[in-house]
Amino acid sequence: MRDWIANFARRAGDYVPDAAASSVIMLFLLVGISLALGDSVVTNVEAYYRGLWMLLPFSMQMTLILVLSSVLSMTDAFRRAVRHVAELPRTVTQVIALAVLVNSVLSYLYWGLSLAMGPLIAVYFAEAAERKGLRVDFPFLLATVFAAGSVWQYGLSSTAALLMATPGHFLEKQTGIMALGTTIGSLPALLVIAVFPLALILLARFLMPQQAKPISAFPNAAALAQPARESGLEPTPAAPGFSGWTERTSLLPFLLCIALATWLYHHFVNKNLGLELNSMITMLLLLALLMQRNFGAFSRAMAKAVVSCWPVIVLYQLYGGVAGVLQFTRVGTWFAQVFSDVATPLTFPLLTAIGASIIAIFVPSSGGQWIIQGFVTVSAANAVGATPQQGLLALGVGDQMGNLLAPFWVVVAAGIARIDFREIFGHLVVFAVLWFVVGVSIFTFVK
Repeated sequence: MRDWIANFARRAGDYVPDAAASSVIMLFLLVGISLALGDSVVTNVEAYYRGLWMLLPFSMQMTLILVLSSVLSMTDAFRRAVRHVAELPRTVTQVIALAVLVNSVLSYLYWGLSLAMGPLIAVYFAEAAERKGLRVDFPFLLATVFAAGSVWQYGLSSTAALLMATPGHFLEKQTGIMALGTTIGSLPALLVIAVFPLALILLARFLMPQQAKPISAFPNAAALAQPARESGLEPTPAAPGFSGWTERTSLLPFLLCIALATWLYHHFVNKNLGLELNSMITMLLLLALLMQRNFGAFSRAMAKAVVSCWPVIVLYQLYGGVAGVLQFTRVGTWFAQVFSDVATPLTFPLLTAIGASIIAIFVPSSGGQWIIQGFVTVSAANAVGATPQQGLLALGVGDQMGNLLAPFWVVVAAGIARIDFREIFGHLVVFAVLWFVVGVSIFTFVK
């Protein structure tokens, strides 16, 4: 199994192009289909250009969400809280259950927190378990916690759901505004959020290796559990005088937080509006400012966090160009017709999830994947008698299936934990199957 995993990872790295290259490959494949269907070259050029820049506001929104969540996860208070919770379990079952629940909650609140903190949750829980004499396999726990982050697909930061709930989105003419209550707030989505972590806990407890590798067997990972300052943000000397005071004081960010809180109250209470991308960003900004305490610390955290957002800035425009060819030529309608010819209302969630799983390997971005597949998914849903909301939710199953299996995200999580990703990949295959079965079953039979 270890040899198979290593071989799979190597081949995936050799043959799966990066996200930018994938967008170019998909573009020319779609243009070829469009030309075969009778569209002209000019039609394709105009469609690509229309799509290329239709996501500029969305790109900045996603950039801010990604950066601010990273700033929040860097605070010492945030990490100390996780360390404190890691001391609570007294049995192996409690270690697994609490670690899964903690990362599930973070994931539900925002996927960036789960991605940044999930590996550290596994580190803290594994270190505390070893000190108590509990036999916990660290690579297995890391894989389990990583899998628990899957609930973000139907959490408060669900990219596709937030985008479709935001006025002016790219499919508004086809679907209108999708209220969150009809997507991530629907009964099927809430069931997945509740059922998957519980099923994961039971399966993980059953599969925990008998010959456990404690975290001490991985010195680099174990070093992360040391109680030294963990954020990596060493304070820098502030400028003297009034300028330095503005960097050190908590008064100015506190005043800004009051202004932001006032706007949120007006948005949710006075105007009775729901959660969407802009209100999510506002809440993240408020929390990041409160926990960083002053603008000096906030600026240092921003400087470190901004390097994590570079893929969003350009990639979403490239995805938008591909989406433009799908949406503004005959290609999207043709794909939807082919899909509707083989799908039924009963098989629609399964086929959507399978297609999304394949695309997810090439598009490591859930927002980008919905941008590319959204038009076809919505059109196919209407054709087979399903709802666009069912299509969005089913696509989330396949998207996360790809996230659990594609080496890209596994390597990121393993890198944060300072462990070889091949140590956890085999476990993730099992957890990915569990996620797929739970998601497809619920979205097929629960309305």
